[in-house]
Amino acid sequence: MPQNGFMDSNQQFPCRGAANVRGDLPGRTEHGGTVRWHRTRGRGELIDFSANLNPYPPDVPWEPDPSILAEYPDDRYEVLKEVIGRTFHRDTAEITVGNGSIELIRAFSLAVLERGDRVMVDRPTFGEYELAARLAGASCTTDESRAAVRFLCNPNNPTGTLLSRSDVCGLLDRASAHGTYLFLDEAFIELADPRQSLVDVRNEHLFLLRSLTKSFAVPGIRFGYGFGDPDLIARVETVRLPWTVNACAESFAIAAFSRYGELERSRDRIARERAWLCEQLTRLGLPYDPPSANYILISLPLEGATMKERLLNHNILVRDCRSFGLKNHIRVAVRTREDNRELVEALQACLH
Repeated sequence: MPQNGFMDSNQQFPCRGAANVRGDLPGRTEHGGTVRWHRTRGRGELIDFSANLNPYPPDVPWEPDPSILAEYPDDRYEVLKEVIGRTFHRDTAEITVGNGSIELIRAFSLAVLERGDRVMVDRPTFGEYELAARLAGASCTTDESRAAVRFLCNPNNPTGTLLSRSDVCGLLDRASAHGTYLFLDEAFIELADPRQSLVDVRNEHLFLLRSLTKSFAVPGIRFGYGFGDPDLIARVETVRLPWTVNACAESFAIAAFSRYGELERSRDRIARERAWLCEQLTRLGLPYDPPSANYILISLPLEGATMKERLLNHNILVRDCRSFGLKNHIRVAVRTREDNRELVEALQACLH
């Protein structure tokens, strides 16, 4: 486990300090993908732009088999890991699986962090990194040399910023020099540019996270997987709760990896739709961060929460970005042309 110098309390990045597990638990992180919650409250049918899912997922040849529910899954997930290993040319000892990305973020944090450790989290970004670190007893710092872990989302959520492979390798080199970890979340890279991935890199200071949720548009199955040094993976597997990948999720994941190569076609179609949607946003006079994947961060002349409520009246759900610290922004997924047209028309109506 990396050993690092610690900052004084008055030098800490203001993330409210480490959590006291007995009485000072942090609040839950806000997420998109709340369309079902809105529907249960009378909103009816909504077009969900709040969840960044592949609008053109591969067609996976899978049907639930009720017979698999009669037995526990193999908690070692040997067959599943063999499939993942063949897909990415990795040994099964370098692979962990979990109930979505968030379980593995928390399992990793509990496996490597101690109370009093510091982590570095670039902002704005996915809120689960900080929460997982705080639940493990750590707090945030802006000093990379004093961080036991640097969390990096590439491409970043919600900005869409994509760092090059060489830039990320530079961050990994610095983590190695400091004896610390780079936690690299590549949940969206398959829908951006896989050439920038480090999935083929073996380094004891690297943990790399992936997910089927976004690329195959299956958030309901909750399946994530990660790569790392065998010793690190063994520690994460020890922390991970038993049987968290249920039999249906395991079965679907095995089938999905047989269609993994078809994501190239998804990327091409997303890129065309993203370019079209950016043109429409420019026409509306709405600034946006240069996107690389299947979502766009949009700057507004009003509060994001207000725009979200206005768009709901047009049966469109977007991500209000207050939880990212961005009061006047929304994040929208890139969807099909028909859906994207409806979004543009609703945005135009809500701006006037």
